[in-house]
Amino acid sequence: MSPRSKEEAKQWVDQAIAFYKASGKRIALAAFTDPAGMFVKDEMYIYVLNPKGTMLAHGVNEKFVGEEFIDLMDSDGKKFIKEIVDTANAQGSGWVEYKWYHPVTKQWVPKIAYFAKVDDLIICSAIYK
Repeated sequence: MSPRSKEEAKQWVDQAIAFYKASGKRIALAAFTDPAGMFVKDEMYIYVLNPKGTMLAHGVNEKFVGEEFIDLMDSDGKKFIKEIVDTANAQGSGWVEYKWYHPVTKQWVPKIAYFAKVDDLIICSAIYK
């Protein structure tokens, strides 16, 4: 379904982490929230959560910033943001699969997110499977 691979999602997060470390939190979060910026490639973008599930940056919807997402569920009722946060806080990084609405196909399809915790940020990206 996706022209992107899991490895690209991981590399995307790694690049975002390197940018954060080089630029600092304020500049990085602003860059990650710019829909016309360098951290948005077609369906792949960076989003950032804090360790409690609050959205700190979102590559395609700036209105999400500051919102609590810890209880957000996919189409099957899976609290995937909670799983991302719990795994990141316990292990530092990982993968979580969930179902999400695809704006082109207009169907709920599998998506997989890679994420890594750095300082007080959980930096994430996801691809449709």
